[in-house]
Amino acid sequence: MSEKKYSEMTEQELRSEIARLKEKARKAEQLGIVNEYAVYERKATMAQAFLTDPASIKPGEMYRISSDPGVFFQVEYLKGRFAWGYRLGGNKYEEALPISLLLPLKEGK
Repeated sequence: MSEKKYSEMTEQELRSEIARLKEKARKAEQLGIVNEYAVYERKATMAQAFLTDPASIKPGEMYRISSDPGVFFQVEYLKGRFAWGYRLGGNKYEEALPISLLLPLKEGK
């Protein structure tokens, strides 16, 4: 059986996959396998990006980064499930973040 791409999965399949990856990450963390933990966390973040509506991320706007509290990200443009832009106060190099990591500046938006 070939594995489905996240882009081919239904919302339910994505949610199941995220739960499966989070559980694997939790087990790896308990066993102290840091690199394996990081891989599962990253995969879960990418799967989550396919549950995030790209239309909810607006180029030119500022967002908080869920994995990096206190850091803000200025979105320049979107490409697929990634937002390209710059971290505020950083050294202004362009980077891409999965859209699932971006949170609106105002709570409850």
